[in-house]
Amino acid sequence: MVATLTSKGQITIPNQVRKRLRLKPGDRIEFTVEENGIATMKVLARRTDEVFGCLAARRKRTVASAEDMNRLLEESFRGGKR
Repeated sequence: MVATLTSKGQITIPNQVRKRLRLKPGDRIEFTVEENGIATMKVLARRTDEVFGCLAARRKRTVASAEDMNRLLEESFRGGKR
């Protein structure tokens, strides 16, 4: 997929990428550029309604550790892939 940089330094993230990453208006994205010129982007923040809904589908009757909850949140943000 290709995006074009405007004269104002803006790009539109292709629709397929936005859907795959579940990006919504207002989401914050961090860009990192490595020495070899490879750039990556990472979604930093999600809306609270998405975060609260992430664990509901996987809820168990046992108490989860903070590490387990963080792992489940990360999996949910990646689309449930392990």
